[in-house]
Amino acid sequence: MKNTAERVGRLLSRREAMAFVGASGLAWLMGITLRQTAAGASPSPCIVRPEQTEGPYFVDERLLRSDIRSDPSDGRITPGIPLTLTFRVMRLHAGDCRPVPDAQVDVWHCDATGIYSDVEDPGFSTLGKKFLRGHQFTDAHGDARFITIYPGWYPIRTVHIHFKVRTARMVGKHYAFTSQLYFPDELTDRVHTSLPYSSKGRRRVRNHQDFIFRDGGDQLMLKPSETYGGYEATFPIGLTIP
Repeated sequence: MKNTAERVGRLLSRREAMAFVGASGLAWLMGITLRQTAAGASPSPCIVRPEQTEGPYFVDERLLRSDIRSDPSDGRITPGIPLTLTFRVMRLHAGDCRPVPDAQVDVWHCDATGIYSDVEDPGFSTLGKKFLRGHQFTDAHGDARFITIYPGWYPIRTVHIHFKVRTARMVGKHYAFTSQLYFPDELTDRVHTSLPYSSKGRRRVRNHQDFIFRDGGDQLMLKPSETYGGYEATFPIGLTIP
């Protein structure tokens, strides 16, 4: 089955993905925290984050939705512990920090057993499936909210979520920021004791052992809080849009 979605770059096997370690870079400014100064707005952190590689499995599906757990082809819900993830996108410019409305935020990651949708890999083929993929546009506060699941693992990588922010509709020119999100090892250990995660066995790579995490991953850590039946987390990010 041929995949007709637009792809950015060549799809690589996971072994080939090792080559990406030299391609990721840190943003020129890290760790800066400012406060939103818009009149009448509540304070919100503006934290510049490091960029990281998009990896071999980005597919520009143009699939607008908040709940990315289902597969549109058959309606099947991907099993796993629910995770509500909110991105808070801000713009750092001339010492000011303001929300970025109408930015497109894409999210994609593997399922509880380490499988990505709509790709072909030496170990599996999921072409035509679109589970755990989608995008949202930020609101007036710079927020984009997704309902997904806690990711599983696969060889050579720690547990992570990919994301991409594109702001062409706001700034009138193409601007994209791509990176990844990570989880505390202790939380992942606890989540992965339950099914369907435990069916894959114990993961092989922890955060400090991951070749991409070591390039700024400590700046990309989520801090999920437990909710009824799952977890939720908010990730603020400040963009240095030219």
